[in-house]
Amino acid sequence: MLPGVVPFPPEFAARYRANGYWEDKTIAAVWEEYCRIYADRVAVIDGDVRATYADIDTHATNLALNLLDLGIKPLDSLVVQLPNKIQFVYLYLALQKIGAIPVMALPAHRYLEISQFVQIAGVIGCVMPDRHRDFNFCDLVCRIQKEQPQLKYGIVLGEAPDGFVSLDALIETKATRDPSVLADIKIDPTDPALFLLSGGTTGVPKLIPRTHNDYVYNSKMAGSVTGIADDSVLLDVLPISHNLPLACPGLQGFLFRGAKVVLSTDLSPENIFALVEKHRVTHIHVVPALLIRWINDPSIGKFDLSSLRVIQSGGQRLQPEIRIKTHELIPSVTVQENFGMAEGVLMFVRLDDPADVRLETVGRPICPDDEIMLLDDDDNIVPFGEVGEFCCRGPYTLRGYYGAEEHNKRAFTPDGFYRSGDLMRQHPSGNYMVEGRKKDLINRGGEKISAEEIENLILSHPAVQNVACVPVPDPDLGERMCACLVLHMGQPLSFDALIAFLETKEMARIKLPERLLILDELPLSNFGKVSKKKLSEMAAAQAVSRKSGRT
Repeated sequence: MLPGVVPFPPEFAARYRANGYWEDKTIAAVWEEYCRIYADRVAVIDGDVRATYADIDTHATNLALNLLDLGIKPLDSLVVQLPNKIQFVYLYLALQKIGAIPVMALPAHRYLEISQFVQIAGVIGCVMPDRHRDFNFCDLVCRIQKEQPQLKYGIVLGEAPDGFVSLDALIETKATRDPSVLADIKIDPTDPALFLLSGGTTGVPKLIPRTHNDYVYNSKMAGSVTGIADDSVLLDVLPISHNLPLACPGLQGFLFRGAKVVLSTDLSPENIFALVEKHRVTHIHVVPALLIRWINDPSIGKFDLSSLRVIQSGGQRLQPEIRIKTHELIPSVTVQENFGMAEGVLMFVRLDDPADVRLETVGRPICPDDEIMLLDDDDNIVPFGEVGEFCCRGPYTLRGYYGAEEHNKRAFTPDGFYRSGDLMRQHPSGNYMVEGRKKDLINRGGEKISAEEIENLILSHPAVQNVACVPVPDPDLGERMCACLVLHMGQPLSFDALIAFLETKEMARIKLPERLLILDELPLSNFGKVSKKKLSEMAAAQAVSRKSGRT
């Protein structure tokens, strides 16, 4: 077991094996099995590239051998920050063949986030594009290498400068080692196969170790409730390092059922509709903000979208009106709500649930041994139908964040239930309904942003005396962040100046406040704490917006 990973208790592991949830196979072994079964089928389409299942295994094997030659070893960690391209697929499987652990960074992450991932996981390599617009990822890697010498390898998709290695060259250059060396690598299926990222409430990112056993099961069960058939085609457009487009069921779940995946980095409505028509796409994963954008675009009537069967929505609650309008525009489709987390448990509305249940709930767990408790503030189970914090444990839900012993004491109950921070109630059907959250997060289009992280950065500005970051409702993204400030006497601070200051912190731009409210003092609750509920109400009515002047 990799140090820093919290194992499943032996009695639970034995039960999960006995019930067939854990196969004790590595992700690589399961992928390779399906690559043999469906060898001649097209598995992944990326623009003009059409890779069969056999192609994927061949390219991934060659890449794995070249990575071994480069010096990558089992249990080494590498930050992977790639777009939705075929190279991601080859790399993901290649790392699984070696037993190396990808840290699944998102395209928007910059120095603040990446340097922390490198430090926490002892990362020895970064795999990134050469640049995105005006941002140079190679400069980022060089900077972190100077601060953290264990970061030896910079692997680049695109033009590789001196000191870096080309990912395409590693994929295409014929390996000198015999593929049989991969069979000699011993990988424990209870070790992490990858690290996902938590949308946690503190400024320090939390790494989520997903084991081979639990992540294989995660994808297979998600695939069992989403209507995948042999001829199904997934259009994967959300950033593929996210849990949903990667494995819920995502790329991995579709390939585990012999289906096809189309990759795209262009989210524009016309591009999406054209790809649906061209490839007869049957499934798409979305967050609500993206679906709202698509169904309100006039080009939706110009394309044949009749192949669509399931639009799977996650990340935040989707309003019933959006589902109804989507079905009116695309009669063949069911909008399937799901509630999940990178930490583990997945809940899906079933495709055959009654219409009112599909409109009102976010689903129910996918595994018989997913254990759910709704707890009040004193950790008592609430009566049926009342609101409580959603807490869970099961065969694919983590038992602890990586290397975070003190945080884990707060994030889990003494008997191992993960405290999600989401407030829910149980519907009479047995499904669950989201009623808000307990954790201090802003849910911007499905991306969870820690209020505390941004507050700490803003407090370092010399003009700021106090700050609280709160969500304000938004019709497109669900929520946007408002920074509520108390300034030092006589110290001015404009919105543009605040943003310019935060940009020097080199964080993902999605974390920048989009509303500003300056107050003489922050409102307090009856217990003397800052009342974020009151602040959210004030911000919705009074806050200044950088886009249009006011909300």
